[in-house]
Amino acid sequence: MKPLKADELRKKFIDFFVSKGHTQISGASVIPENDPTVLFTTAGMHPLVPYILGQPHPAGTRLTDYQKCIRTGDIDSVGDPHHLTCFEMLGNWSLGDYFKKEMIPWSYEFLTKELGIDPDKLSVTVFEGEEGIPRDTESAELWHSMGIPYERIYFLPREDNWWGPAGETGPCGPDTEMFIDTGRPACGPDCKPGCGCGKYFEIWNDVLMGYNKNKEGKFVEMERKCIDTGMGIERTIAILQGKKSVYETEVMQPILKRIGELAGVEYGKDDKTDISMRIIADHIRTSTFILGDQRGCTPSNVGQGYILRRLIRRAVRNGKHLGIQGTFLAKVAEIVIDLYSAPYPELLQNKDKVFDELTKEEIKFSETLEKGEKQFEKMTFFMEKQGIKEIAGGSAFKLYDTFGFPIELTQELAAEKGFTVDVKGFNEAFAKHQELSRTAEAGQFKSGLGDHSEQTTALHTATHLLHAALRKVLGDHVGQKGSNITPERLRFDFSHNEKMTKEQIQQVEDLVNDAIKRDLQVSVETMTPQEAVDKGAVAFFSSKYGEQVTVYTIGDFSKEVCAGPHVKHTGDMGHFHILKEESSSSGVRRIKAVLEK
Repeated sequence: MKPLKADELRKKFIDFFVSKGHTQISGASVIPENDPTVLFTTAGMHPLVPYILGQPHPAGTRLTDYQKCIRTGDIDSVGDPHHLTCFEMLGNWSLGDYFKKEMIPWSYEFLTKELGIDPDKLSVTVFEGEEGIPRDTESAELWHSMGIPYERIYFLPREDNWWGPAGETGPCGPDTEMFIDTGRPACGPDCKPGCGCGKYFEIWNDVLMGYNKNKEGKFVEMERKCIDTGMGIERTIAILQGKKSVYETEVMQPILKRIGELAGVEYGKDDKTDISMRIIADHIRTSTFILGDQRGCTPSNVGQGYILRRLIRRAVRNGKHLGIQGTFLAKVAEIVIDLYSAPYPELLQNKDKVFDELTKEEIKFSETLEKGEKQFEKMTFFMEKQGIKEIAGGSAFKLYDTFGFPIELTQELAAEKGFTVDVKGFNEAFAKHQELSRTAEAGQFKSGLGDHSEQTTALHTATHLLHAALRKVLGDHVGQKGSNITPERLRFDFSHNEKMTKEQIQQVEDLVNDAIKRDLQVSVETMTPQEAVDKGAVAFFSSKYGEQVTVYTIGDFSKEVCAGPHVKHTGDMGHFHILKEESSSSGVRRIKAVLEK
């Protein structure tokens, strides 16, 4: 195997697929646009779902990119040598173009020729078939024709080798996954790829979307078949470099070194110290990606802002554990930006915002810790009066969840006062909290990505009218910071520092309803980002030179770069009504609105 670094792997993957007729496209924001189903972009395919569902992509039918992704279901597991909340995913897509007989040979070629992986160390899994869907013998035979012996081709069930659909209905299909034998001993006679013992390392996944799940729950073979692949950069370079952990690679070592300098410690010398250093490194890397994103949010108590706040505060707590004095997060973020500003120039463009927000939240959290200590004193005062000497698990968890107190800190403070802590009860509350987090993330990503219903499409179009109306009433400083659309309502976040007056809200509502009443035509054009800007389109993106984007124009009212979907004309959308205008986070306001028929 060639011990490639992250920058080399990123370039090698893109160049390989460009040589196979693919167009490189820009990765999307880590905050999904107009998607109610997930807080963050969780995979490279996530921004491409509308095109997988059938919408034409302006760059064609063969695409490739690298995408920064965030998965937050296991925040509390970060600290071990393996978990990350943020990672980069390499991907390539066929939108009704090529299928298995092209993709599987390309996969083998890239792994063995480009990455230099020994074919004798490769094993693959394919779908074993169920519910009237045949066993994927075609993929197995293709792998065998590449030189993979049958004994290293494993047929596995749906839970291992099936993707989708993203919602209740839509495109889905079997996948085929590629594994490297790490050389570790097998955990038993049934050890095979997918086993959690560490012998087999998954390096790549090809999703073969050849079916459509209809409303009746039946899987119907599609004429327009698609390919979606995903390869994680951090995990792949770790295995290529022969490292035991991603934290030993060049994407993490400079960050850990800066943390060590600030704390006066060295990574790799003490297990407890290493855990805290890994938490800080991962969480500040992720926080920098969120804050420095083209659609980045700021810390708050809801949605993406809440996750960001949790990450920052957990990093601060671990900094205190290491004995770091004063504010330090911006100094760590500086290294992250140095490492990633080439592939993600938006980080450099937004570095002042990153540093300012991290420092503000760090100072605010120090104040919160003081409040937590006061809450602790108040709680134990009343317990002592009642003769209670054990802090309940639920109370300990509240100190953790509300004030950021790790259980160790609560135990330490309790011991000083002669109290004990119900650690078992805390762990039960903590486990329930973790399960709710995982279920929410899995359920969100599973539930409705592909919802292009008539009502959702109308509400999506309404966000464009609302955006244009806000800019007319409040000024050109207004820019979309996020949106969330369900079939019942829209939620739209935008940059503005002041609460809107009743008059301004009415003005905006009237402008949108006038545009709807005029039955404006919605047209779409494909052009370069520069052409879009020259034509007056509102755009918040960081696209590559020469890339193609879609511009939706709504009569004389709105022109905006967007992926869709939209109504064809506005007349049948219904009456637009603003339900609420409120603060979302610092410098960001939020409007909730409906379309009434």
